[in-house]
Amino acid sequence: MRLGGYAAGVFLGASLVASKVGSRLVQGRTAAGGWSQQRFARRRRNQAVQAYDDAVETAVRVLTPYLGELDGVVLGGDRRAVDALRADRRLAPLLALETEPFLVVPDPRLAVLRDTPSSFRAARIRVVDPL
Repeated sequence: MRLGGYAAGVFLGASLVASKVGSRLVQGRTAAGGWSQQRFARRRRNQAVQAYDDAVETAVRVLTPYLGELDGVVLGGDRRAVDALRADRRLAPLLALETEPFLVVPDPRLAVLRDTPSSFRAARIRVVDPL
């Protein structure tokens, strides 16, 4: 999830078996002052709320049918945007399966989603006592 874009997918091994990618316009910040600045800020806030709602609906629609089969749920994108979604109760069963790592992805697009297994299936090795 990033502000204005989202992707949800279910992987069986490294194969993407179900997915949905979408985006919503969220106006950028403006440097205007006065009434205009407040109007643009309200518009941006409303657009962001709609984008978050679309992302939650998509995640629920794509992931919930596989809930009993999921080993874990890996989140990614922008931490601030993902944290804004955590309060939505519809995601509670999915967030209960949340696992590391948090993936920092450039853009929630289908090509990026397809490439994520190499990141979340990777194993970290830490050498404690080198010979």
